[in-house]
Amino acid sequence: MSSSIRINRICQHCGNEFVAKTTVTKYCGDNCAKRAYKARKKAEKINDSNKETEQKINQPIIELQTLDFLSVQEVCQLFKVSRTTVWRLMKDGKVNAARIGRKKFITRSFDRPSPNRDSSTRNF
Repeated sequence: MSSSIRINRICQHCGNEFVAKTTVTKYCGDNCAKRAYKARKKAEKINDSNKETEQKINQPIIELQTLDFLSVQEVCQLFKVSRTTVWRLMKDGKVNAARIGRKKFITRSFDRPSPNRDSSTRNF
């Protein structure tokens, strides 16, 4: 049983006008349907790849957020600031820092240092 419906449509892939025999026809022919399918699949692959890349970029930051003590380099990576900015914040006493050996580590709690301390650096 063939349909007697004739509807003028515009192909969603190439944009050409065509006569459709059903109300759900989207493409002017088989070639446009195949090309649209391939374009959809390509876009899905690109989207999946972008999500995977974003997860790999954010993975180190997620790991850093769980640490209690951070090195200067890790703080720079976490907050996307320069080393100079981190050192200036430690010098001004706005960030609590602890010295372990020759290295300085920033503590996870960013509370203000107590007023009776003259510096935010402690030696262990």
